[in-house]
Amino acid sequence: MKKTIWTLIALIAATAWIAAGVPESATASTTNLSYSVFFPPTHGQSKAAFEWAKEIEKQTNGRVKINVFSGGTLTPADQTFDGVVKGISDLGMSCFAYTRGRFPIMEVLDLPMGYPNGRTATRVANDFFAKFNPKELDGVKVLYIHAHGPGLLHTLKPVKSLQDIKGLKIRSTGLSAKVVEMLGAVPVAMPQGGTYEALQRGVVGGTFTPIETLKGWKQAEVVKFTTDASGIGYTTAMFVVMNLKKWNALPKDIQDIFEKVSRQWIDVHGQRWDDLDLEGRKYSLSLGNKIIPLGKEEEVRWKKAVSPIIQDYIKTTDARGLPGSKAVEEVESLIHKYGKLYK
Repeated sequence: MKKTIWTLIALIAATAWIAAGVPESATASTTNLSYSVFFPPTHGQSKAAFEWAKEIEKQTNGRVKINVFSGGTLTPADQTFDGVVKGISDLGMSCFAYTRGRFPIMEVLDLPMGYPNGRTATRVANDFFAKFNPKELDGVKVLYIHAHGPGLLHTLKPVKSLQDIKGLKIRSTGLSAKVVEMLGAVPVAMPQGGTYEALQRGVVGGTFTPIETLKGWKQAEVVKFTTDASGIGYTTAMFVVMNLKKWNALPKDIQDIFEKVSRQWIDVHGQRWDDLDLEGRKYSLSLGNKIIPLGKEEEVRWKKAVSPIIQDYIKTTDARGLPGSKAVEEVESLIHKYGKLYK
């Protein structure tokens, strides 16, 4: 009897010793997650998403593996959010603006308030979300948000004044479509993926978008002019979200790693946007395209033309019982704060 007991104890001790010497990644099961990203695989923001996924895998010692599906191959850009909610993908990155009206509080971020760069826009977006935490995003786990530098006007023909833009069909999304309308042009809604061909075929005469798209989406090959309307610079806020059931099923230590890495990647994306804007500007100029600065008087006219958009947003959201005026005040304050930090 004693021999049997000592044998059992020895077996237990040996098993414990072996387990202690085996890496956690070899004993724990791997959680495989799918990540739908609308950017093409060569785009800098798509690369940032891959890097984020690899960092999660590294810091979890392989307990989490994220398979990134770029270029909208898993879910189209305007269906990415619902795809995450429904479990078509476990994670998703796309623009709030692609489902206009779905995110009334987060839409404040896209107003033409004169964002100076991507780092400012990205920090503003995350601080704003952290403070307001709107119910419109309760159906997912928001990991982080990023946002591009100032949206500018890129056209087939030169635009130097409001008269030049009047009646032009301009590709735009979300509230940037309203900007186009207030400037006297005709907004045409479409994701970035369809813009190159639309410009090439003359379906639209221009696009309102950050200058990085001229290289990232090769649009400098089909546009010839950029109007630097940074005085009314808007951004497009982009979410990185996770299916709520998938999130809740993760162990607490894994959740903590997701949170930590995501906080780090806020500045990764913000800096990447600014780097991409610089590359887009250089690429466009290398093809012989022209950048047209607005004169001071003309810039005042453009600001005045779009100012009703901000007031209309406040009026509409306040009427729905949402904090529209407070949201605008907060964004203006954050732009001032981070605009001085990221000059």
